[in-house]
Amino acid sequence: MTRRALSGAWLGLALLCAGLGRISPAPAQADDPLPVQEIATGVFVFEAQIELAAPGNQGAIANLGFIVGRDAVAVIDTGGSRRVGERLLAAIRARTTLPIRYVVNTHVHPDHLLGNAAFASSGAEFIGHARLPDALAARAAQYLSANEALIGSAFAGTRIVSPTRLVSGPLLLDLGLRRIRLEAWPTGHTDSDLTVFDEATGTWFLGDLLFARHLPALDGSLRGWIANLRTLVSRQAARVVPGHGPASMPWPQAAEPLGRYLQSLEADVRAVVKGGGTIEEAARGAARGEAGRWELFEAFNARNATSAYHELEWE
Repeated sequence: MTRRALSGAWLGLALLCAGLGRISPAPAQADDPLPVQEIATGVFVFEAQIELAAPGNQGAIANLGFIVGRDAVAVIDTGGSRRVGERLLAAIRARTTLPIRYVVNTHVHPDHLLGNAAFASSGAEFIGHARLPDALAARAAQYLSANEALIGSAFAGTRIVSPTRLVSGPLLLDLGLRRIRLEAWPTGHTDSDLTVFDEATGTWFLGDLLFARHLPALDGSLRGWIANLRTLVSRQAARVVPGHGPASMPWPQAAEPLGRYLQSLEADVRAVVKGGGTIEEAARGAARGEAGRWELFEAFNARNATSAYHELEWE
């Protein structure tokens, strides 16, 4: 197993352990549409709570969305279980009967794509980063077993649905008098990050290249993520949709907390490495000054520091 696959497995196990023992409300039913808000004309977003996967949320812990054109619909991420995907589909059908032409996955993490199963018979084309199939193949069994343990009975019927169309650079898709621009990014948050820009409204779905409130989770390259963020903030958008956090945020202001955290993590881990410190010291101390500014800090920060240490110690 590669280091990247081990890293993904570590993340899944960390989420499993962190989620055990959580008390959650009774789960919603499959036919209860997800509550979505129209953040721009024809652009709808489900704003997830900042929490770990559990029976009460069914794995609906990432922001999800859809864009409605004249002729068709594009879905951006589908949630952490088939049940969540079904509820997203119900929300779409409450607003339009147009065919779902595309289901776009912004990256490999299970909270963003395990709901694909609900769209498998929709006739939609599943679209992802060129590296997404390999990333999924390396993690599929662990993602399914860990999330079934976290979510319970609401996870029934969930399966991996891989992309049928791969993106290695920019790609324009037409929904009918409405174009969306997909872009594959170098390794950053993960090695399969994809963004979606709606040209009609200037709305940019950034997936987990942008976190707000929820502590970022590093599963790719710290240096790459910082470089990607630098490129992202140089571009204009009317609004952005983070993978976790508010449904809509102003740009580039929304990137400031994330940039601060990543730079703090980099500086602190570099200091540990330069001083001959251990990976355990990095896990305990890196970016601790950010602790009061983020939710789920303890669930993710030590893992981020560990990943950063592995990356930076060989510079």
